[in-house]
This record gives sequence, structure tokens and C-alpha cells, in this order.
Amino acid sequence: MKDILSLPSVILAVAYRDIVKYIKDRLRLVFSMVFPIVFIGVLGGSLSANIGEEVVGYDFMTFVLVGVIAQTLFQTVTQGVISLIEDREKSLTQEFYVAPIPRWSIILGKIIGESGVALLQGLFIILFGLIIGITITWAQFFALLPAMVVIALFGGSFGIFVVSLAGDQQSANRLFPLIIFPQFFLAGVFSPIKELPFLLLVISRAVPLTYAVDFARSLFYAGSDVYDKVVIYNPVVNLIAIGIYFWVFLILGSYLSARYERNR
Repeated sequence: MKDILSLPSVILAVAYRDIVKYIKDRLRLVFSMVFPIVFIGVLGGSLSANIGEEVVGYDFMTFVLVGVIAQTLFQTVTQGVISLIEDREKSLTQEFYVAPIPRWSIILGKIIGESGVALLQGLFIILFGLIIGITITWAQFFALLPAMVVIALFGGSFGIFVVSLAGDQQSANRLFPLIIFPQFFLAGVFSPIKELPFLLLVISRAVPLTYAVDFARSLFYAGSDVYDKVVIYNPVVNLIAIGIYFWVFLILGSYLSARYERNR
């Protein structure tokens, strides 16, 4: 009974530690702010100059902004959960692993903490969008908030799956770029993917980030005249796909991680 009562404290402790680490890590803090600016300002601006509103029929910078928000949330939480490997091996989190508490409480705390970090980044991206002249209404802002929470949790489950595949920090560092960076382009973060060659179409519909990005856009653009031009699926369809992937990653990742621990 005592252990059960201590679970919320453990979850909050892990979550709080991650947020504090983020705030104190100046290098990570700078990079987490710079990369979205580069993606939106440089890459988004370059693409917008070549395929502007007169070509695609909608404001391309807004399109990229929402995509980058979804991508940043997903990537940040995924990468944060992957850092559990390093924490387990050589930091204070190692103490949690030998404590008489369920492993899932540590993972949940990590996901909550990294989700908090990711949401701060998402709000910064929105602020940056407003600064450079992108129009975001209050209705769009509040519609985007629940999508941001869902995407953050989704990234957490994907991170658990990656951890189960990697096993150690060195393998994780090699695997992460290979499975996350191609999704930036296949998921339509920076460019429309409604019409693609057959092979790319199949791959783009298979990658999980596609549904995170499209879910964010389906809520952000709900009721707008350009909805059909920028959104692939109904938000309910995206949410179902995210739910399926979430549980597959969670169950399979937990199973593979447990097997890895037994074989160590």
C-alpha cells in the first residue's frame, strides 16, 4: 500500500527533474529554440517563396508552422524518452530502477516531463510565428492545444519503442536519426503529401508522424476554406490511427524491453 501511494510522487519527481534539467541545460534550451526557427524561417520561407499562396491556394508559412509544431512535439518527447537509457546507466534515475516501484511509473514520469518541455517549445514556436507575421486566431490556438498534448504522448510511446530496439545509448544515437529525420519529409511537415507517387504514398501513410501532423492541421484548419487542401484525413481517423500506433508501440516496446532486461 505504501508503494502504491508513493507512485504519484515518483511520477512527479521524474517529470519535475526533466523539466528542471531542460531549463538548466542552456545548450539544449538554445538548440530547441533555434531549430524550429531555422525550419520555419529558412526552409519554410524558401519553400514559400517558390510555391507561395498563388500556387498552392493557402498560406504556406502557416502550413509549415503547424507541421513544425507537431514535428517538434513528437521528436522532443521521443528523444527525451530515449534518454532513459543514459539515465538508467549513469545518473540519478538509476536509483529509481532499483527501488520497489513499477517500471512504468518511471516511464510515465519521463513522458510527462518531456511533454511539458515539448509544450513549452510548441508555445515558443507559436510566439515566433506571430512575430514573423503569421496569423493565428484564438480559436485556432485553443483548437491546437489538445492536439499538442496528444502528439506529445504519442511521441512518448514511439520513444519507448525506439528504446526497446536500441538497448544501449550508442545504438540509440545511431538509430534515432535514421527513423526520425526521413519522417519530416514523408509526413508532410514541410510540403503537401496529398498527391505522391505510389511508393512514396504508401510509405508516407505508414509513418506515424504523418498522423500527428495531419491531426494538428485537421484541428487548426477546422472550418476554414482551405481545409480540404491541407488536411488528408478527418481528425477522428487521425486520432484512431494515433491510438492504434500508441498501443502497438507501448505494448511491443514494453515486451521487447522486458526481454532485453532478462537477457542482460
